[in-house]
Amino acid sequence: MRRAVAAAVLLSLAATASAQDKKPPYWASIASGEAMMRTGPGRNYPGIWLYKRRDLPVRVVQTYPNWRKIEDPDGAQGWMLVSLLSARRTAIIRAGEPRNVRTKPDDSAPVRYRVEAGVVGRLDHCDGRYCHIQMGKREGYIAQTDLWGLGEGEVFED
Repeated sequence: MRRAVAAAVLLSLAATASAQDKKPPYWASIASGEAMMRTGPGRNYPGIWLYKRRDLPVRVVQTYPNWRKIEDPDGAQGWMLVSLLSARRTAIIRAGEPRNVRTKPDDSAPVRYRVEAGVVGRLDHCDGRYCHIQMGKREGYIAQTDLWGLGEGEVFED
């Protein structure tokens, strides 16, 4: 039992470390239910935002040992401890009208449901036009232009 727990901890630390060693800019998400953004790369700098939204996508724009300067969906920038970030790809629905989530990655595919602005979902893969998104138990395909949390036309497979 102890070996299994130790192995799981080591694997998660290795995944976090390798994912956070990327060259900026890159995308990440908030890993914790509470994460403080600070004015500088250290605990002695004042906190400016306390995020209470796990999986919120952020853009890493600069690195400093164990700290990452991030930009949130509203454009606020500040520093966050690397252990509070995850390499898990997520996105937030852009402001405006509710967006269609379809059964297939195609403009003519049936609409499975509509999703409001500000909803956060996890991304499995994106083909440059559509992303497979999961929000709780709901999933489907949404146009990449409806999302904040990935580059324009970005393609990736998780």
